[in-house]
Amino acid sequence: MVFSEDSRVKIPCILHLVRLGYNYLSLKEASWDEETNIFTDVFREAIARINPGIEDVDIDRFFEDVKLSLDNEDLGQAFYEKLLERSGTKLIDFADFSNNSFHVVTELTYKNGDDEFRPDIILLINGLPLVFIEVKKPNNRQGVLAERDRIITRCQNSKFRRFINITQLMVFSNNMEYDDESALPIEGAFYASPSYEEPTFNYFREEEDLNLYKLLADENDAVENEVLRDNNLNVIKHSPEFLSNKSPDTPTNRICTSLFTRDRLSFLLQYALTYVNEADGLHKHVMRYPQLFATKAIEKKLDAGVRKGIIWHTQGSGKTALAYYNTRFLTDYFQRRSVIPKFYFIVDRLDLLIQAQREFSSRGLTVHTINNREAFARDIKATQALHNHSGKPEITVVNIQKFQDDPDVVRTEDYDVSVQRIYFLDEVHRSYNPKGSFLANLGQSDQNAIKIGLTGTPLLGNDFNSRSLFGDYIHKYYYNASIADGYTLRLIREEIATNYKLALEEALAAVEIQQGDVNRKLVYAHPQFVEPMLDYIIQNFENSRGALNDASIGGLVICDSSDQAKKMFEIFQDRLASQGVNKSTSSSKRKRMVKSGALILHDVGNKEERKEWVEEFKAGKIDLLFVYNMLLTGFDSRRLKKLYLGRVIRKHNLLQALTRVNRPYKEFRYGYVVDFADIRKEFDATNKAYFEELQAELGDEIEHYSHLFKSVEEIESEVEAIKDVLFLYDIENAEVFSQQISQIQDRATVQALKKALADARSLYNLIRLQGEYELLQRLDFQKLNQLYRETCNHLDLLNLKESIESSADTANLLNVALEDVLFMFTKVKEEELVLADKLRNTLRRTREALADNFDQQDPKFITLKEELERLFKNKKLNEVSQKEMNANIDALNAIHDKVKELNRQNNQLRAKYQGDAKYTRIYKRLLERGTLSEPERHIFEALTGVKKQADDQVLQNTQLLDNESYFERMMMPLVIDQFQTRQKIKLNPDASRTINKLVVSEYMNEFVSGNRAGVHAW
Repeated sequence: MVFSEDSRVKIPCILHLVRLGYNYLSLKEASWDEETNIFTDVFREAIARINPGIEDVDIDRFFEDVKLSLDNEDLGQAFYEKLLERSGTKLIDFADFSNNSFHVVTELTYKNGDDEFRPDIILLINGLPLVFIEVKKPNNRQGVLAERDRIITRCQNSKFRRFINITQLMVFSNNMEYDDESALPIEGAFYASPSYEEPTFNYFREEEDLNLYKLLADENDAVENEVLRDNNLNVIKHSPEFLSNKSPDTPTNRICTSLFTRDRLSFLLQYALTYVNEADGLHKHVMRYPQLFATKAIEKKLDAGVRKGIIWHTQGSGKTALAYYNTRFLTDYFQRRSVIPKFYFIVDRLDLLIQAQREFSSRGLTVHTINNREAFARDIKATQALHNHSGKPEITVVNIQKFQDDPDVVRTEDYDVSVQRIYFLDEVHRSYNPKGSFLANLGQSDQNAIKIGLTGTPLLGNDFNSRSLFGDYIHKYYYNASIADGYTLRLIREEIATNYKLALEEALAAVEIQQGDVNRKLVYAHPQFVEPMLDYIIQNFENSRGALNDASIGGLVICDSSDQAKKMFEIFQDRLASQGVNKSTSSSKRKRMVKSGALILHDVGNKEERKEWVEEFKAGKIDLLFVYNMLLTGFDSRRLKKLYLGRVIRKHNLLQALTRVNRPYKEFRYGYVVDFADIRKEFDATNKAYFEELQAELGDEIEHYSHLFKSVEEIESEVEAIKDVLFLYDIENAEVFSQQISQIQDRATVQALKKALADARSLYNLIRLQGEYELLQRLDFQKLNQLYRETCNHLDLLNLKESIESSADTANLLNVALEDVLFMFTKVKEEELVLADKLRNTLRRTREALADNFDQQDPKFITLKEELERLFKNKKLNEVSQKEMNANIDALNAIHDKVKELNRQNNQLRAKYQGDAKYTRIYKRLLERGTLSEPERHIFEALTGVKKQADDQVLQNTQLLDNESYFERMMMPLVIDQFQTRQKIKLNPDASRTINKLVVSEYMNEFVSGNRAGVHAW
């Protein structure tokens, strides 16, 4: 039985989308513009319907205008703005979303010249290919990462710009449940917005109780038969595997329900996509699912008449972005009610105002800032909702640091009551005073105002009843969920080395003897204290770059006071100057050395200079930042992976500071906190008090923060678990170990072994970083690293065996080999690097062209494949000179041109057989063997008749194929009837048996092999 990607995932998903309201459109019956893949007939019909009265000539002009917008190097921003346009000619009717046209197509080629790819499934809205879905079968090699790597290559290919610009959403799935323990999105169904670089794969976990009974139409047998016929997969109709995979509960079908029901897709297109100007260019972001459900929760509260509440989303989950998305959503929400909204974002520190201003501006909002009571009073009295004169969306960011306890800032009579004010209040866990505070007064003055509190920590403290000011929780998103979704990392708390603790204690004692009983702030800022602390930080930071194998990570030093920060930075600069004198350090050591730093204090430099230093740190130009109070909240930098905690930080601020290092970065699994505060035994006490408060406030919800740090106990437990997995193997003798695993043919067993050994590699670095050297004696980690490589080799071999056994030919062997070609050159000059890229791209195009060939038994194909194999096996692609590179490029181009022409001929012939590769191969084999001497047209007509009758028989009863001899006997009269009776082609017994055998073999191969001959075999 066919057990392939198509039968297990793609076709069931298409049929599920049909039940969600998408009409299946066969490419054989459609026309589209190949430059954009817009389906022109569907487009024109839909545009005429949703824009009553529009003339045909205007539709033609509008189509050309849309095409022109797709030519920009703007990640599709100009097109997206057209997509949202609600005045003038509309691309989509958002007022009545069901008034649009919805189609699903499969295997539509995205092509520009010789470069092309074919997404598995494409969703068309009014003929526009706005969504594509790539699927893999479960337990495929490399999981979803295989598709991620492919889409990165496509996104970076400038020839695909138009296709990336028009695409709004992408889904990638291997139809498996999420593996929440994995640091990478390997298994599951993920969604992403387009990118010119590397799309971010997002998890989606449905939070609403969707009523599938209402959402899904009944299965339509006629449509199912149409889809199966069109994809030449009639044989799977009655298979139990196909029936199982049609379930709405498969991971692929679930994410399609969550994203592509009419209401959800309308919401996503209008409110969940945004363009963000970042330091490295323009990016397109899509709402994370917690932001989506928080927005929907806000809507439900407003519908119920509730006008205040709190959103608790853990640090790093994008609360400022959530506020931005809601300025768009709530603008429409109130405008539908003929109400003009005005948005405010309230902060209580200047650095947070600057951070918020940057975040909102980068997303295209006009930001109006208020930093004193007079300006705020004027703003409240203003009757207009916007300050800018262009009508652009706007938000007012208010810093209440200087007037939050002034009860007279706002009076009731000051308000313009015709405007609906919506306040997003940042960091509402902080202890605002409800009796005289600005916030309490704000609530009393405008009873109609909507107040949405944002916090990354639970609401703690006996002196402040947060909920009385801000209301109950609207939506929650906990730290453990954020870790599982890959939005934040767990933390590793590193103990400082024992010898260093003693050195600090001695330095502290020496200072106290010299100066007596003085202010501890002065003691901690003394050079005798600061110098050894800085020595440790620099050494630890450099060692970490080596242990973590990444010289790009940055560090943040939280000092005990501003005086300590200044003294530490002064000494740090002196060290840098001395480093500059010593040039004898090896190049590998220099890569790890700390070369730059910046001091971020409110009284050092001006606002613009501090902003520039922070941006340089984010860009990787500064290694270490020295701070006291600034940057402890609201500061996000993915490369920040080392936090040096030099003082006790209490309550809410503790978690805020710790989670500066929890942002995902490359393939890091943890952020690292070096705990200096423990030198006075106060860190644990503060941490204990914090969690006691947390438990008193939240009760059982304490578990959601229990995994913040990875503890020594957890590491010990993981070491023991690894020992259990390895118990039956000889882990002292790598040769015996290799012999043992070579006898294992079960991939799942080898994968479990590989995971245990990979975990051991990660633990080795953690143990070293935390200084728990006793744990290093529990296992021979160096030996385990060797065993890990051996296990990987065996797993690769098993994968290759599976690849060979599941295919009728050895095409996969070549493909796998070429995927891993490394290019090394005897010279390194700019022109050679250009040639290297050209060689790599030519090889890719040639390999992909070979992969596109669905008839890999064709003698011409075999010859071309062998040519490429010879070129590869001779290693002429690996180590070459510039002259040899040019020769190889010419050789590859020649192979590519021949393959391309062969594919063109094959595809032209396949189109005659309604896209059925089986009958194309049968036809070619008959011609090659010279079995028949009749005109090709007559052979074609006969085979077409056989196809129609055979497909009908198989579609009605797939069990026919369970008995090959019966199927063969049944087919013989059909073959004779079509060839002899209808087409008058004389057949002798041998010719009849040959034709019948070819037909039966193709059906049986399709039924039994589980591998559709074609692009997905590669």
